Amino acid sequence: MKRYYFIVGEASGDLHAAKLIKELSALDTDATFQGFGGERMQKEGLELTKHYQEMAFMGFWEVLMNLSAIRKNFKQAKKELLEYKPDVLVLVDYPGFNMRMATFAKKHNIKVVYYITPQVWAWKESRVKKLKRDVDLLLPILPFERAFFAKHGIDVSYVGHPLLDAFKDLDSRNIESEKPIIAILPGSRKQEIATSLPIMMEVAKSFENYQFIIAGAPSISQDYYRSITQDSYMPVLSNQTHALLKECKAAIVTSGTATLEAAILKVPQVVCYKTSSISYFLAKLVVKVKYIALVNLICDKEVVKELIQDDFNADNLVNELNRILNKKNKTQILSDYDSLIRLLGDVGASKRAADAINSLH
Repeated sequence: MKRYYFIVGEASGDLHAAKLIKELSALDTDATFQGFGGERMQKEGLELTKHYQEMAFMGFWEVLMNLSAIRKNFKQAKKELLEYKPDVLVLVDYPGFNMRMATFAKKHNIKVVYYITPQVWAWKESRVKKLKRDVDLLLPILPFERAFFAKHGIDVSYVGHPLLDAFKDLDSRNIESEKPIIAILPGSRKQEIATSLPIMMEVAKSFENYQFIIAGAPSISQDYYRSITQDSYMPVLSNQTHALLKECKAAIVTSGTATLEAAILKVPQVVCYKTSSISYFLAKLVVKVKYIALVNLICDKEVVKELIQDDFNADNLVNELNRILNKKNKTQILSDYDSLIRLLGDVGASKRAADAINSLH
């Protein structure tokens, strides 16, 4: 019987870690799981000790403003790790927190697995040395990461992207609407929703022949969305993002895993991102990639339009939505999506990750 301790800091991590727990349980029915995560992981058997919602701080300035809460989270995770004494610590993305936890676990002779590895290829490449020192098994999910780590002399187990597993069990519910749908995906954290949603909603008045529907993130209440939407009567569908994407003609998406979700489901999209001025300024100094959308990064070209910071405004959104709703442009976008899906590999990433972790000695 193996004991696993998980640390997940956001909604997409909860989705992928839940699939991983399910596969690990199939390999060892006596395995136990504890740690930081969300409802999906809890449903698969995780003893949840802290919800990722209490950890979702994004941006340099925002992290500084919440240092006290972050310190408490570190203290709790370290205490639980020493008391639970897991065979394996499984870290999922969330690098600012998880890389420090990897160092702590290594000092206490706990095996460390990093699933969905930090984007060290985007900024602070020097962190590769820490990963090599503190992590026993790296499980990257993006196709170009295998070559990146090989360049640094690190042998990794590339497992493919777990989103393909998520869509294997796609919700078949239909979304009823009298008009064609445009989906709004404003993110999974309250902070990014508060920033993005008001701008995204502005475009609705320019598309009266479409029904705009907001994809509600797991664990974010309807009341929170209503505090932003006020009297707009724009519907919010919670926990039905994939079903909504399956039915829509286009989507406005906050940068993140959702950009890949839309692409795999063949939805033309506009990718948006906005943070505080200080965080954006600092990010510009250290981030060294051409794109922010995973779709563009994997394809190494601009497949989807990125509206970042000041470019993320209602006028630009209207122009871009009109462009991607045009049938001619949509044909090219879908062709690029097909190329992307081929690059992501085959279904079974969660099973391959579980097998690699189970083989760890």
